[in-house]
Amino acid sequence: MSVPESKLESPAVPSAPAAESPRTTARPRSSKLSRYYPVLLTAIGLLVISTVLVLWARTRPGFDPYGWLVWGHQTVVWALNTNAAPSWKPLPYLFTVPYAVFGHYEMWLWLITAVAVSLSGVIFAGRIAYRLTNGDGVPRYAPIAAAVFAGAALLGLTQYWHYILSAQSDPMIVALVLGAIDCHLSGRRRWAFVLGALASLGRPEVWPFLALYSIWAWRTVPSMRPLVAGGIIAILLLWFGIPALTSRTPFVAASNALGSGRALHNDKVFGTIGRFLGLHTPVVELLALFAVAVAIWRRDRVTLALAAGTVAWVIVEIAFALHGWPGLARYMFEAAGVMVVLAGVGLGRLLSEAPRISPAAGWVGIGLAVVIVLSLVPPAVSRARSEHADIVVQRRRTDEINRLTGVIKSLGGAARLRACGEPLTRLEYQTMLAYQLGDNVASVGYKYGEAIAHGNPVVLFTPYPTGIGWQVQAVHQTRPSCQTLPH
Repeated sequence: MSVPESKLESPAVPSAPAAESPRTTARPRSSKLSRYYPVLLTAIGLLVISTVLVLWARTRPGFDPYGWLVWGHQTVVWALNTNAAPSWKPLPYLFTVPYAVFGHYEMWLWLITAVAVSLSGVIFAGRIAYRLTNGDGVPRYAPIAAAVFAGAALLGLTQYWHYILSAQSDPMIVALVLGAIDCHLSGRRRWAFVLGALASLGRPEVWPFLALYSIWAWRTVPSMRPLVAGGIIAILLLWFGIPALTSRTPFVAASNALGSGRALHNDKVFGTIGRFLGLHTPVVELLALFAVAVAIWRRDRVTLALAAGTVAWVIVEIAFALHGWPGLARYMFEAAGVMVVLAGVGLGRLLSEAPRISPAAGWVGIGLAVVIVLSLVPPAVSRARSEHADIVVQRRRTDEINRLTGVIKSLGGAARLRACGEPLTRLEYQTMLAYQLGDNVASVGYKYGEAIAHGNPVVLFTPYPTGIGWQVQAVHQTRPSCQTLPH
């Protein structure tokens, strides 16, 4: 049953009698701070779980995150160059710059942060599903089931764990989007805007939604106007100001995204839709449609707004794909996250609406819910096996990266190798090698033949096909200190 927003807000505290002194009626400071204890404990719990998970998984950042770590280090030494991949985005930059002050711990800090923020999306998804399902006369188990289902379904998105454990920003942005929705529904408008602004620093698809929310907040909550104005200015400066100073164009992110090898070349409209639908199982999609149908019947505007936002996000992604950008499935994780929330709401509605018909219908609803959950077990097992296989591959990659670290040290360190010419490696290792050498990604090449034919000094870093080590070759060397390197 839909719950009016007025019922979601805390009840007003009755005014104290005039005869009482302020000292007796004022709320103790400790009681005010106690409101934040659950948030603090949750944050600590997420950090502990994320640290354990990072240590257990033994994975390393992906191609893009290594590039973000490079941004942090190069900013600290005043040598940032954002011309090369990965495409510029300010969200990870907000973390990697301060983390770079801690040297090689920068990578660990980013890994733990990325995992912790990503996992918080489970909490927000559950809270939204619970809020939209709960109400007067609703069985207690219905909103709880909705919350659990939504959180579990979020982690069940295709390749979601891969992007979490490789410290990508996409699951983080999902958490920020869901957090913004949860804060708005909780009456925390300022926090909703802040989280939305942070999400917009990670993906441009958020911009239309944040723009609409900014207009609404500007007109409805005048006290938010300084926050809204400051947030928009900060977004513009971070997205376009930093690239203007560190690359060939303020729009380097857009130019780098064009011509991707993973972009759709045929039927970009239905191809993008297919990529989105591939993130869920059909059962989840049917549950979400059921939630929308019930929302239409009950005139539940919040649920309908979430459904409309999901569709709008996919439409924006289609427009991006038609423009020439990749339109990858992970760019629609946010819309998929909202859809699994709707699916959780659908399950909750099934459990809450059926008993209103009759007790027998209530038991039928419970039976259907059990069947729905059981039907998701086989695909969940399949995806778990796929994620396990991916972890095995990623651990081999970690061993390979660790071997390269040892090779660089044995050859005299990063500073000596940088002085011997342009480093080159395979494209998939470009950002990782740049991080290992403490250099900009733009300074690390990947076109072997072209660089060797040019005749300038180069140092080739090539992993052995067996994956047991690295071959380092110095070519066209003129410095005596570099001529002793392997040839």
